[in-house]
Amino acid sequence: MKGMELKRVVVTGLGAITPLGNTVSETWDGLINGKSGAGPITHFDASTFKTLFACEVKNFDPNQIMDRKEVRKCDRYSLLAIGAAKQAVEDTGMDLENEDKNRIGVIFAAGIGGIKTFEDEVTAYAKTKDTIGPKFNPFFIPKMIADIAAGHISMMYGFRGPNFATVSACASSTNAICDAYNYIRLGKANAIITGGAEAAIAAAGLGGFNSMNALSTRNDSPETASRPFSASRDGFVMGEGAACLVLEEMEHALARGAKIYAEVVGAGLSADAYHLTATHPEGLGAKLVMLNALEDAEMKPEDIDYINVHGTSTPVGDISEAKAIKEVFGDHAYKLNISSTKSMTGHLLGAAGALEAMISVLAVKEDIVPPTINHEEGDDDPEIDYNMNFTFNKAQKRVVNAALSNTFGFGGHNATVIVKKFTK
Repeated sequence: MKGMELKRVVVTGLGAITPLGNTVSETWDGLINGKSGAGPITHFDASTFKTLFACEVKNFDPNQIMDRKEVRKCDRYSLLAIGAAKQAVEDTGMDLENEDKNRIGVIFAAGIGGIKTFEDEVTAYAKTKDTIGPKFNPFFIPKMIADIAAGHISMMYGFRGPNFATVSACASSTNAICDAYNYIRLGKANAIITGGAEAAIAAAGLGGFNSMNALSTRNDSPETASRPFSASRDGFVMGEGAACLVLEEMEHALARGAKIYAEVVGAGLSADAYHLTATHPEGLGAKLVMLNALEDAEMKPEDIDYINVHGTSTPVGDISEAKAIKEVFGDHAYKLNISSTKSMTGHLLGAAGALEAMISVLAVKEDIVPPTINHEEGDDDPEIDYNMNFTFNKAQKRVVNAALSNTFGFGGHNATVIVKKFTK
């Protein structure tokens, strides 16, 4: 967007409900201490499935954030989204009574949406259709659809700015952040509540991914199952949760004396145009999306200190992303830190990008890179260059002036955001 006078965009609020904790601080503490959120599935009886574990959110009580009657109208994914958004909005310190709510929007993503609601309703119909005929809950559709979390958040606060959901599989919430960033820098909004939520740890979700052989089956050791960039990786670990960032026009934030975590400076999009579920083996789409983000940010590869990679712990995907990083960053690939925090949180699907963008923001703010856990000595893949610093097993302190976050989704969707330390 060279030649246009664009607004600067900063991050002024964060919220998270994840397998590592139900707040941002709990999640960050778990990350920098290398904690795994994986364990046996408790949401349903998974005993007959190939995979018996996942990274579930623990001890989440939606009745603490919403009226009980309203809770019944929401799928779990929406409740997680509302909880994270509430944290983030409160974190901004905005005086909402004195804000122009016509210029505050909500762009909130889900890759799948209310799959448990869909599963429950269709199962109930199949059991009763021959005796009582079709009988569905009147909230079936509003609970299930992937845009409804954005709607709930806007109604909760009366935000009347841009309001929609982005759906691009596991890139969904990074796409949401990219859209929020662009709306604000084009002057279309003062602030946007953005992020993503997912709650797909259900029979349909687990069974569907198991049938594709996409999930790890390391049932004897769930905590070590997600092992990105290790030779013994055998698939991703399902996660659930929500993460929210409040993006705000810089002058608007400064005028109200807001605390600023970081500045969003670049967004990139691309497609693999290759396969329904597999990344391009040479990382062509991954390479292009990082180059697009760097160009948008008007930054050079050597300006990046940390990459939060997509790194799902799948045999093909990890190799292609590592190749793409070497292609884009050249010699600098050996000087930056790389980590896959999915090794601890599992893969939050449509919420992954938002969580990992939040982690990137905190890495910039705190000058700490969280680790890629579960790598064992000698467990090396000959197709991966271990001269790159994958931040294995232990967090590393270093100056992080700028961080880049990658997310890739089924269908070949790629999205990248870049954040850096804020200076006026």
